[in-house]
Amino acid sequence: MVTVEEGTRKILSIRRNYQAGDPMKKKIEYFVHFKFLPGLGFYGFGLIHMIGGLSRTATAALRQLLDAGTLSNLPAGFKMRGIKMRDEAQAIQPGEFRDVDAPGGNLKDAFMMLPFKEPSQTLLQLMGVVVQAGQRFASIADLQVGEGNQQAAVGTTVALLERGSRTMSAIHKRLYAAMKKEFTLLARVFKLYLPPVYPYDVVGGQRQIMQTDFDDRVDILPVADPNIFSQTQRISLAQTELQLAASNPQLHNQYEVYRNMYEALGAKDIDLILKKPPRPVPKDPALEHIDALAGVAFQAFPGQDHRAHITAHLNFLATNMVRNSPMVLATIEKNCLEHISLMAQEQIEIEFKDELPQLAQLQQQAQQNPQLQQQVMQLQQRIEARKAVLVADMMEEFAKEEKAITSQFDHDPIAKLRSRELDIRAMDNEKKREEATQKLNLEKMKTLMNQGIQEDKLEQNEELAELRADTSIEKQEMANQNRLKLARMKPRGGNGAAN
Repeated sequence: MVTVEEGTRKILSIRRNYQAGDPMKKKIEYFVHFKFLPGLGFYGFGLIHMIGGLSRTATAALRQLLDAGTLSNLPAGFKMRGIKMRDEAQAIQPGEFRDVDAPGGNLKDAFMMLPFKEPSQTLLQLMGVVVQAGQRFASIADLQVGEGNQQAAVGTTVALLERGSRTMSAIHKRLYAAMKKEFTLLARVFKLYLPPVYPYDVVGGQRQIMQTDFDDRVDILPVADPNIFSQTQRISLAQTELQLAASNPQLHNQYEVYRNMYEALGAKDIDLILKKPPRPVPKDPALEHIDALAGVAFQAFPGQDHRAHITAHLNFLATNMVRNSPMVLATIEKNCLEHISLMAQEQIEIEFKDELPQLAQLQQQAQQNPQLQQQVMQLQQRIEARKAVLVADMMEEFAKEEKAITSQFDHDPIAKLRSRELDIRAMDNEKKREEATQKLNLEKMKTLMNQGIQEDKLEQNEELAELRADTSIEKQEMANQNRLKLARMKPRGGNGAAN
């Protein structure tokens, strides 16, 4: 970088404008250009550069139309010198007639109006063409937000949104890229000139920032999404997510979907509005039994007394209430299996206390050295084989204990019939539930298909209406042109007689 005095053309300084040790000698940037489109030279183009000519043309045409209308409504002209009018300094009121002194002849011949024309229809059409050209270049479309169909298909909503937001999306992405570059330059300045520890005060206390926070290990990015530039687009995307989640609730996290919708709306205190799902915590067997009866999900955790939990669950299974409730029975059995898996895992951690750290270290080294993957797989297989043996032994012990506790039901024929009846009823209920779910999904699919067909019909009707309107306009224009041609072809009677 060379600094030269303008007057004497003397070189004042020569500085290196690249990082020391950079083999590419890449130029250090000091300024950021916020542009709409890349230009032909140093500077880029803005939106006003691209449509400024059209805007000036439309403004000039509008002013000419206004001037023509003003001159047509307020005419001016010439009058004969000998004409005198009473109170000519005062304006003539509506319905008022004043006396005029005319030296002789017809009063009509004493005045001559200047030939001001009315606003030209051709100029008005030209202004409309210029405005439409500017709108097409800017990709601006009128999105009918209030008249939109709330049950419209997802693809239609996204297409309408993208149609009216092309220009704003391009501007937003270029601004995002420029701001990202601006933050990179600021981070470089902080990395070079910030002290090792920089304290600063905030409300409620003091904070400090380190110079190492701005090194090359950390990327500083704008807190924005380059694909979303307005709250309207954010709300539309959140509404689309909500529709997709409602179509198949089993595959979606309903809490996060509704939370995204509230965040898009800009709602405050979302935690007070939306009930957060409870996080699973370790519970004693009695509370787990209460949750099983209430249909609330619960799970086993490492570090619990697994055998005590299994024994309590087996005793709970022996009650008539649980034996007559297949859902509660399945929930308790599931939790017992979780405790068995955790017991086997804890036993593995005891038996392989030396091999497990070695396995974690080998897995990290295998990412760089693929030859160690076979050794990692062998150690994992040995651990999994031992865990399978432990699970098999524990399951055998669990089956014996369950058999001993519930053996009283095996010798009771009435209890067997009752149990068989409950199993058949549970199977029927599960079958009905699956059929209802399939029917509901089928109805939703039919509704979506009908909406798509209806939207296609509406689009076809709109295209036909536009085509008919264009055809009618063209016919009217052709008829007007024919009338003008006929009027020009007819001879003028007055002129012919004079000749």
